[in-house]
Amino acid sequence: RWYRSNGYEVIDRNWRCAGGEIDLVVRDATTVVFVEVKARFSDRFGPAAAAVDLRKQRRLRIAAVRWLEAHPGHRGALRFDVVAITGTRVEVIVAAY
Repeated sequence: RWYRSNGYEVIDRNWRCAGGEIDLVVRDATTVVFVEVKARFSDRFGPAAAAVDLRKQRRLRIAAVRWLEAHPGHRGALRFDVVAITGTRVEVIVAAY
């Protein structure tokens, strides 16, 4: 919802390939954004954003390359965002890595 209300177009959801999954792909006029959504009921084991570690980031990059190969019409700048939901708190981390 945050992306739509800020003028982004949702172009894919839950896209899967052999290398992983992309939760959300959105686009504004010039940027394709790959979004990882992480949710935790509480921060007892740390905030949700902490679950997007280097290993997960690497897998998301590989999946993004495969998504771009499968969708050659989408060109422009690229960005990776994280939507972290901890309890009822929602945090959108733009250009997270």
